[in-house]
Amino acid sequence: MIDKINHEFGRDRIIAEDLGLLTDSVRELLQQSGYPGMKVLQFAFSPHEQSDYLPHNHRRHCVVYTGTHDNDTIRGWFSDWNSADIEFAMEYLGVTDAGAGCRAFVRAALSSIANLAIIPFADYLGLGNEARINTPSTLGENNWCYRMSRNAATPDLAQEIYRLASLYGRV
Repeated sequence: MIDKINHEFGRDRIIAEDLGLLTDSVRELLQQSGYPGMKVLQFAFSPHEQSDYLPHNHRRHCVVYTGTHDNDTIRGWFSDWNSADIEFAMEYLGVTDAGAGCRAFVRAALSSIANLAIIPFADYLGLGNEARINTPSTLGENNWCYRMSRNAATPDLAQEIYRLASLYGRV
């Protein structure tokens, strides 16, 4: 089956969603497929385990995200998440207040050795959960309705995104 998918689409156009509890069979299937896996930084910061999602554990053949459409924004994560996870993230990222966490997450993703880094625009903007796109397994008027304001993408922000992408060799 994987060979047919690769023949039709090519390996470079598929990212495997290998999130959650990773069993040996999942790791084996991922290796056999040749697809890059996902490293979501919001999943990295449990002080109780050495997570594959921590940037120093990344491999080149993966895609790193600060978060996805199914996650809180980074600012929202810092305001709502388990305090032990936040404390560990702040220590790991070298920040002393949650307000600096958004930029630190972006820098951690961009500086990772992952081949590709994806940063939701809400995280570049430092927005809270009012900018969250989806809450999985729920129905309602708040899912899939966020729209970035027309004036959010300023020339200054574009220059900052370019500066960071250049700094970390992603241009």
